[in-house]
Parts: sequence; C-alpha cells; structure tokens
Amino acid sequence: MSSSYHIRPARPEDVHVILALITDLAIYEKEPDAVKATPELLRKNLFGESPCAHALLAFTGSADVKGEAVGLALYFFNYSTWTGKPGLYLEDLYVKQDQRSLGVGKALFRELGRVAEDKGCSRMDWVVLTWNQPSIDFYEKRLGAKRMSDWVGMRLEEAGIADLRNLV
Repeated sequence: MSSSYHIRPARPEDVHVILALITDLAIYEKEPDAVKATPELLRKNLFGESPCAHALLAFTGSADVKGEAVGLALYFFNYSTWTGKPGLYLEDLYVKQDQRSLGVGKALFRELGRVAEDKGCSRMDWVVLTWNQPSIDFYEKRLGAKRMSDWVGMRLEEAGIADLRNLV
C-alpha cells in the first residue's frame, strides 16, 4: 500500500472515475442499487455551464505521474442567513478501503478547508451515517468536528418535490 498520493480538482475527463468512486461508496454504505448518477449527469452538473457541485480527487503517485484514484470529496456551496456568508457543504467523502488510515481523508479535508477559506465560508457542514463509527471518530477526534445534535436532517425526493406544486 502506497502512502504517496496527491489531491486535485476533478476534470471532465474524470467523470468515469468519479462514478466508480460513487458506486464504491454506495456499496460501502450498503446501498449498492441507489446510484442513479450517470456520466452525462455528472458532466452536466459538475462541469457544465452552471455547475452545481464540485469534486476533489485523490490519486496515488505524484501530480506528474497519475496513479489510481483512491478518494473523492464532492461538495457544493450554500449560504448562511445568520452569518451572511457562504458555507461549504460536503455531500460525500470517500476513501477506498485499502487506502484508509494513510492520510488521504485528512488531505481531502485540508484541501476542502483551503477551498472554504478561499471562498470566505463561515462553516463546513456534512452528515454521517449513525452506524459509521470509524468516520464519526475521525471527524470528532482528528478534525475536532462537533455533532449537530439539535438538528434533524430532512429531505424531499423527486416525488415530494413534485407534490409541492399542489401544496395549499
């Protein structure tokens, strides 16, 4: 196992690598059939005229000699009415199992922190599955992240969004 890696922003030619890492993440999260993303959707939404998300990739090797893709951080910007500043929302962070505990996750977070500082973000937010204790431990102990215990995640999916048209 190599501990030599580098982080860079994803490029349009990385779409298939991104999709493979998303699929690996879905398998890890016990939802192998949940991935609906396609290369076309990723291309449009990450690299199109008006991208709504961004991605960082971790590769083994150096920046000059690209190796295997081993990590992904997919994020977007939101806005805090209380701080009056943007925030960075980390949608997903994934490191391949054989590359964990080698610093790849920390390096992805370091780069996310740099992006957040460059954009003047007042905070970074993300969620973690309650059963994923290794990640919770990493976030709390290594990053110093705080649990948002007063908040409950809420979601509307496509059918619920469509139902809003009929909201009285």
